[in-house]
Amino acid sequence: MNRHPGQELDIRARRLLRTLIAQYLADGEPVGSRTLARSSGLDVSPATIRNIMSDLEDAGLIASPHTSAGRIPTPRGLRLFVDSLIELQPLPRDEMVRLQRELPPGPTTARDLVGNASMLLSAMTHFAGVVTVPRQTDFPLRHIDFVPLPDARILVILVFSDNQVQNRVIQLSKPLDVRELEQAANYINEHFVGLRVDEIRARLLRELREASSELHQMLAQAVELAASSFAPQDEDVLVSGQTNLMAYAELANLDRLRELFDAFQKKNELLQLMETCAKAQGVRLFIGEESGFAALDGCSVVTASYGAQGRLLGAVGVIGPTRMAYERVIPVVQATAALLSDALNRAAKTS
Repeated sequence: MNRHPGQELDIRARRLLRTLIAQYLADGEPVGSRTLARSSGLDVSPATIRNIMSDLEDAGLIASPHTSAGRIPTPRGLRLFVDSLIELQPLPRDEMVRLQRELPPGPTTARDLVGNASMLLSAMTHFAGVVTVPRQTDFPLRHIDFVPLPDARILVILVFSDNQVQNRVIQLSKPLDVRELEQAANYINEHFVGLRVDEIRARLLRELREASSELHQMLAQAVELAASSFAPQDEDVLVSGQTNLMAYAELANLDRLRELFDAFQKKNELLQLMETCAKAQGVRLFIGEESGFAALDGCSVVTASYGAQGRLLGAVGVIGPTRMAYERVIPVVQATAALLSDALNRAAKTS
């Protein structure tokens, strides 16, 4: 088993590394041995500090960006800092109050809620806020209506428990008249309201297999309508505050920004990363190339999963430069995910 690089550091080296990274995260400048001697509080000679700095550099935890005597943390050093050296503090009360005030749990759709969360995270961290929109099929059905259109097409009106209304046009194999459509809608509304789409589809198919001949035709129509109406839709990811990233010198290269903004616009890689985060409880953090996507090299991604009624629905987080105040950003992301989950749970109970 490979040992974590932090396991090989003694107390003095860990203290110096923590001091160096904290100083770098605060002002973005390489940190020299004199600054470390003053800030670390260690009663050791400058030569000893230089030796420890050399050992940290040999371990791949810090690097010298140019001929300056100062050092900056590498992504590996930042990873060690986040995993074992950082001291997370509870979110300050004023910031928690702001989150609670601006993430309203009142009558609103899940998409509105997660959109608010994305914009709020961007405003509070000055990075890009990002959040996956839960699939509508993750929410129980409240009501369904079918409206006939020409050429065997049907307008399906779906109302879900999160107040979202979806209109879909589906193509049937043969036309159905108004009476048949009403019969199918009444059957679904009577027997399946309060269930998620995948549960409705499975139960309809089971009942179709077990139905008597007089029920079979009506159920077959309901199954065809449900199968087309409840076809899964692509998941989406919302990004807010991308232009905030232009303010950070380490991301200000035009080619670098173009690549990053292109990734935000296309969303494919970002959605793939966020879907991975959504499958795990708690906070996920990727530093630099750890995300596996070249467009996010030089960035850190901090996410936390959210859900409702015992189900994980997505992930919310921020994207910013690797030089970010992790001890503040992580609690902000955690609190936002928790409040978003609470709001979705309350919405489900009042539906």
